[in-house]
Amino acid sequence: MFLENTIHSHKRKGSIEVICGSMFSGKTEELIRRMKRAQYAKQKVEIFKPAIDTRYDEEKVVSHDSNSIQSTPVPSSSNILLLASDVQVVGIDEAQFFDEGLTDVCNQLANNGVRVIIAGLDMDFLGKPFGPMPALLATAEYVTKVHAICMRCGNLANHSHRTTNESALVLLGETNNYEPLCRDCYTEATK
Repeated sequence: MFLENTIHSHKRKGSIEVICGSMFSGKTEELIRRMKRAQYAKQKVEIFKPAIDTRYDEEKVVSHDSNSIQSTPVPSSSNILLLASDVQVVGIDEAQFFDEGLTDVCNQLANNGVRVIIAGLDMDFLGKPFGPMPALLATAEYVTKVHAICMRCGNLANHSHRTTNESALVLLGETNNYEPLCRDCYTEATK
């Protein structure tokens, strides 16, 4: 009995951590910070991003502050399972751009003892829950909501307001297409 308890106590415990918020709130910055801490601790890590995200670099995850970490671009969430064998920590950036299967992938990884750290927009530019993020938030053990500063009034911002007339749900961009706004300023801007 003692030996059995000892063996089980050393088994890696998997978990899901979600970092969410609006654009310019520091989600990717926080993901990079957590992944670099895991690397420093000599843990085996792998970072994934959607292949469509080529804004700053083809292969690296890059924050708006130009911090970066090497990543593997993948076309769909199922590729993550194929490429994450024998990894202790998996990072996933821009999770809102992945397919709905991402939640199952993350749960499978966590059930296998992997620490999964996910960063993504919780709402789209219309203020609606975005892609697989609601399901990830519901199944995560840890949720960190980060905020930008409202560009109009200086309060905490939780909306990504699109400043162009483009109506496509996915529009990669930064300050030329989006501004972070608080609830009141977002409501005023979208009247």
